[in-house]
Formats: sequence, structure tokens, C-alpha cells
Amino acid sequence: MEVKRLYDFLSNQLEKHPDAPFLSAKEMTNSGQKEWIHYTYKDTQQKANKISQLLINHGLQKGDKVAIISNNRPEWNFVDMGTQQIGIINVPMYPTISEDDYAFIFSDADVQYAFVGDEIIYKKVKPLMDRLDSLKGIYTFDRIIGADHMNDILNGITDIDIDEIQRRKDAVREDDIVTFIYTSGTTGNPKGVMLTHLNIVSNLNSVLQVLPFQDGEKSLSFLPLCHSFERTVFYAYLMMNLHIFYAENLDTIGENLKEVQPYCFTTVPRLLEKVYEKIMAKGHELTGIKKNLFFWSVKIGSQYELGKDKGWWYNTQLAIARKLVFSKWLDALGGRVKFIVTGAAAMQPRLITIFSAAGINVIEGYGLTETSPVLTVNRIPEKERCLGSIGMPIPGVEIKLAEDGEILAKGKNIMKGYHNRPDLTAEVIDSDGWFHTGDIGVWEEHYGNMFLKITDRKKELFKTAGGKYIAPQAIENKMKESRYIEQLMVVGGDDKKYIAALIVPSFVQLEAWAKENNITFNQHADLVKNPKVIALIEHEIERRNHSFGKWEQIKKFLLLPEEWTIDSGALTPTLKLKRRVLQQQFKDEIAGLFEA
Repeated sequence: MEVKRLYDFLSNQLEKHPDAPFLSAKEMTNSGQKEWIHYTYKDTQQKANKISQLLINHGLQKGDKVAIISNNRPEWNFVDMGTQQIGIINVPMYPTISEDDYAFIFSDADVQYAFVGDEIIYKKVKPLMDRLDSLKGIYTFDRIIGADHMNDILNGITDIDIDEIQRRKDAVREDDIVTFIYTSGTTGNPKGVMLTHLNIVSNLNSVLQVLPFQDGEKSLSFLPLCHSFERTVFYAYLMMNLHIFYAENLDTIGENLKEVQPYCFTTVPRLLEKVYEKIMAKGHELTGIKKNLFFWSVKIGSQYELGKDKGWWYNTQLAIARKLVFSKWLDALGGRVKFIVTGAAAMQPRLITIFSAAGINVIEGYGLTETSPVLTVNRIPEKERCLGSIGMPIPGVEIKLAEDGEILAKGKNIMKGYHNRPDLTAEVIDSDGWFHTGDIGVWEEHYGNMFLKITDRKKELFKTAGGKYIAPQAIENKMKESRYIEQLMVVGGDDKKYIAALIVPSFVQLEAWAKENNITFNQHADLVKNPKVIALIEHEIERRNHSFGKWEQIKKFLLLPEEWTIDSGALTPTLKLKRRVLQQQFKDEIAGLFEA
């Protein structure tokens, strides 16, 4: 069957592999233990049909909207498939946003029914039943007292009108909207990105030409399905018959990787950075010859160059390092990982270098919700990768740079527009159909290929009092090459003569360094105030300041004792800095950095 709509992928697999395992998650069993529960393609289609019938029974028609708010689990996909196959637009949302954010999105999208995962989410959504006339009902995936449990409701549906479901499936066109994805945004109300079946299907067809997803393999999923990145990856897994396992939560990823032994998975740089920090912390705990061998291997790995043969002596040393040390890194990821795709933010080239040396392929890509989402990606062959770049354009996508360096994109994957906001749509899609990403980039030739590099966000550029432009991301990414710096935000402005920075150290690395240097401490607050620690970070900054013009060099900084998190409001759900929030939270501290 030719795939024109997303649910056609499920129909295809149902014909070829009806009883193959497709979705797996750990669920509490009657024995009181959590066990992996598996759902086949046949199970998935049957569940989707019951969701469709439930919504048909409620009188919903093509173009009506239903919300999904939950952490990753098979029920998420059952609702997704059950809505889209009868032309209903699903509106996924992050489980972590506020009741007011839900109220705005529900109202803006005119959501009629909501499917929510757990009691925490339910308590934020339930008050909307009184606030919004449009919201008619809420179903829960977990069993919650006083709430309509989805499985109970579906079990009560005994008559499935397959003919009516098929009629509605046949009526869905490839240019129909399948989903509204509301961008998390760092300021203002979120915008509802309208994506069609064609947008996402075209993106999948392009991505699968350059990334080797393998039929019949396994993957582990833990990035939010409500984000366009993992959502599209899910459909790629479905298209290629990969068995998807959902991690229990972010804290169990390490354990789940060892259980599942995935062929591939997707992540964001922040999580890989944490993996690396834990590995390095364990290295510091070693003693004697084991410790020497560990750090010798890290040194050899740091000298690795993608696509370059460095001669028999280096290759011999690398082979020893891989056998004795790096093999344990691969084992920690399950032992069978062929590649890891990362996006949403820049990853440190030094980490990609050492992971590559260890035989772990980390593939960086780039895209936006508005582009379904992939625009560019590095490839598996090492000569088709470029450190510090976001890769080459995928087939079917055109990329060009505007006069000011802004990255522009065109292709079938570009969104239909922002829901209810034709004014904002016109701001980002010009009359020639080019989507303006808001990112500033440059082209770089490497091994005869042209790679795209992002230098900054257009809206994040600012001037100093001397009239010089500052690109904060470039400076921040350079400074975070230090293993002692975990998070950093450049601060300054039109009335400031220099730039400064708020810094959250890598406490895993810093604690190990402190112990080696006989520095006593009880808590993080002790470390960030210690003169020797401040001198260490100052040295790290000075080493990297030389990469920039004098006006771009960090003159002052403040070390902070607490990591910036989603829960604290400092990061978006995709772990990007909320600069305005941080500037407000640390208003007094920032002011202190610019006092004479």
C-alpha cells in the first residue's frame, strides 16, 4: 500500500507482521512486580479502532480536536492512531506545563476530549471542565478514583463499526491536518503548529534515505512523544518495523538500556553529557593501573579524528583502548547500539569525538517543529559527518542562507501554518514559500561535502555598549567544552561595556577534582564559594576566551550551586535555556556582575 497518511504505516505492518511485537512498556502485574508487557501490530490496531469508535459514539467529526497528555506509553500511541485514522486532529502536550498553559491550548485548539496519563496531570486538567465549555470529557490511562479509566470505557465498547471507520479512513487526504503541536516557547503564549500527513510522511521518506533504521531491530524511547522529534522518530520505527520499548522514566534509562539492548535510540545532548559525566566520575574512583589505563584511553580517544586514518601506531592504541575500556562504555548502552541520533541543542564536539573513538556513533541533526521536524543531519559514514555541524540537508529539503545569515528552508515538510495566527505564519513563511528558522548559520566544506553550522539564534543576538554584536550561543558552547562547566548563560546588554556569565559547574567533575586537591566541602554551596574552585573556573574560561574578540570575552562570572531544570522553570521541555526567565530569577546577581 502506498503510504500517504501516517496510519497507512500501521496498515502495512498489519499485513506483513500482524503478530510481531511493536510496543512494549513495563506495567505492574498481579504479582506486584513490574514486567515488560508487549503489544503487537494487531493489538495496536484493535486498540486504535476502539478509540475511534469511542469518539464516533461521542459524535466527533473530521477536524475535531482531542488532547493527549502523558509520558511515553503504548496508550499514547493507541489514542494517536485512533484519532488520526478517522480524521480527528490530536493535540499532544507536555505533562509538565501549568494549568494556565493547558487552559490556553485547550481553548485555542477547541479541544473536546482529553486523554491524560496520571493523577498529577488529571488534577491540572480536571478544573478545565468548569472553565471551558468546549471540553466535554477526560479519560485517564492510570486508574484514578473519580476519573473515567480509558480501558474500562473501551472494554464497554462491544460493537465496532469497521465499515464506518474505514469510510472515515478513506476520506482523510494527505494534505489534511493530522496534529497541532504547540511550541513550548521561551516567552509569550505557545503557537499551534499545524502539520499535515504529507508534512510528516515526506520528512520520514527523506530521513530514511540517510539513516539506517533496521527492519526487526529494537529501540528504546524516552524523549517526549509530544515533541515533534520523537514523534516523527516513532513513525520511522513503525515504518521500518522496529520494536519500541518505552523507558520507565529518565532515572531508569541506564537499567532499561541494558535490559533492551537497543539497536538505536534518540536523545538530547544534555542526557549524553550526563552519561559521560557518570563514566568520568567512575574513572576518578578507580585506583592504580586501572585508573591509569582509563585515563590513558580517554586521552587516546580525545585524539580521534572522524574519517581520518592516523596510522598503525594510533590504530593499535585505539584498538587496545576499545577492548579494555571503551567496550564497557558500549556495554552500559546495552552493547548493541549502532547509532544515537541527537538534536534540540548543540552537542560538545569533544564528546562526539570520544564517543566515536569508543565505537559509538552519535549523529547530530537539526530541525524545528514547524519543519516536521528534520532539515539536516549528519550521516553514519565518518566522512559524511562534520564535528560541530548539524549535518547536510536531507533529500527533498532545500536550505539557503539569507543575507544576514538566517537559515531558510523549503520543502513538503514545511508546516501549513500556526493555528489561528495567520499574522505569525506570514512572519515566518515568505511569499516564495521559504520558512525562516530564526537561526543564524554558515556553510563549511568538509571532505568535499557542504555542512551547515548554527552560530546563534537571531533573536538572542545583542549589542554591547560599544556597539559590538554578541552571539551568546557560540560563546556558551565553547565554554562548555570545559569538563568543569555544565550550564552557562552569557549576560550583557546595550548599556554594558562587557559580557559576563552565570555558570552551573559540573558537580560530578568538580567534586572529584576537589577530593584530589584535598578541598573539603559539605554541599555544593561550599564548592562554588571556594577560592580554589573559582580560580579553576576562571582558568577554564581564560583558556577559551582567546577564541573570541576582546568584546566577546567573558570578564566576570558567578558560580551557582543548583542545576537549572525544567521543574524550576529555567529550561524548556527540550532542555533549552529560558533566558528571560533566568534573567528575572537572577536579576540581582546579574546586576552585581556589572557593578564597578
